[in-house]
Amino acid sequence: MVPLLSRLTSPGRRAPGHPVWLAAAATTAFSALGLLGLGLALVVVQTLDPTGGLPVSGSAGLAGRLWLLAHGGRLQLDSGPLAVAPLLLTIGSAWGLSRIGRGVVAHRDVGGVRAGVEVLGVVVAVHALLMLFVAVAVGAPGRGLLQAVAGAAVLALLAAGWGVGRETGVLADALDRLPAPAGPVLRGAAAGLLAALALCTAVVAIAVAADAGGYGRVAAELGGSGAGAVGTLGLALLLLPNAAAAVLGLAAGPGFSIGSATLVSVHGVTLGPLPALPLLAALPDTQAVPLIAWVSQAIPAVAGLVAGAAVGRRMGGDGGSVVAGLSGLLAGVLLGVGAAAVAWAGGGVLGDGGLAEVGAPPLATGIAVAAQAGITGALGAAVARRRARG
Repeated sequence: MVPLLSRLTSPGRRAPGHPVWLAAAATTAFSALGLLGLGLALVVVQTLDPTGGLPVSGSAGLAGRLWLLAHGGRLQLDSGPLAVAPLLLTIGSAWGLSRIGRGVVAHRDVGGVRAGVEVLGVVVAVHALLMLFVAVAVGAPGRGLLQAVAGAAVLALLAAGWGVGRETGVLADALDRLPAPAGPVLRGAAAGLLAALALCTAVVAIAVAADAGGYGRVAAELGGSGAGAVGTLGLALLLLPNAAAAVLGLAAGPGFSIGSATLVSVHGVTLGPLPALPLLAALPDTQAVPLIAWVSQAIPAVAGLVAGAAVGRRMGGDGGSVVAGLSGLLAGVLLGVGAAAVAWAGGGVLGDGGLAEVGAPPLATGIAVAAQAGITGALGAAVARRRARG
């Protein structure tokens, strides 16, 4: 899929026709290739199942359901509603839509706000319309259908909008019109958020490695064949960013829950019935708070330092350490806003009753991260600015 998408949107080529038609064709191809790639991967996994596994139609239906969930949709299962987005697939979709926006603009030398808005509007409309077809095909309920279409539209608007704005220069012009520290503050907040998520992912990896036996037991219960092993590994990878979002809540202080009976925080651990997901082997086996949870509390502060250092290094010639410190404080607050968004995107619903709420609380996580990262961000920016000025 990646090579074909690159050929469709490569800046070095010229395609005939109006950029609007190119945008529609590229968006359609992207959705088709994404579903086809998911379906083929599931078919390959099913061939490893000695019992035959799902038929091709079943694999296609499962691919459609994963695609729908990745865009914020909701499914109604026998066990209750399912509304947890596999964030790795969501991130991949955002990357592809961003490439489409940039590629179409570069392909047809699109310039100006109006032409860029036309391209963006087509990408958003086509992606949302295709998601409507997928939602109807997989039998999503009314609420889930609306959520999927709205989620697809918002994702396309943000991702393709970023690509179009960056390639046309509109985004750079908008940043230039903002006050001088705005650019460094935004870049610093982004750098801090990426650093926090990277550290949270490392915490998940360490926790899973510490209980590799538990992961193997759960995987064996789900099916010890090659299909079961590959399928559970693929599911764990798709949900790895969700796990990192949950760890962000743990590191910030509020913790995260998996239903009403399971809460993990640095203040204590409460364990209840859990779904059979191998990735949940990273959870503590007892009610004692593990060492890695205590260590993870440094993540918001470290992320704030990263954000502040980025702000201090990127500031222009005006402003001293005090201005840099205030800018670093603002970057830390924006980092908290991003953390709240990540916690919201990583949570969801796994069923009725006890599993109605899964993930870290977005508001509490965002406030806690903003408070901690804001302090260290101010310190990091002031120190970096002082060193940069000599």
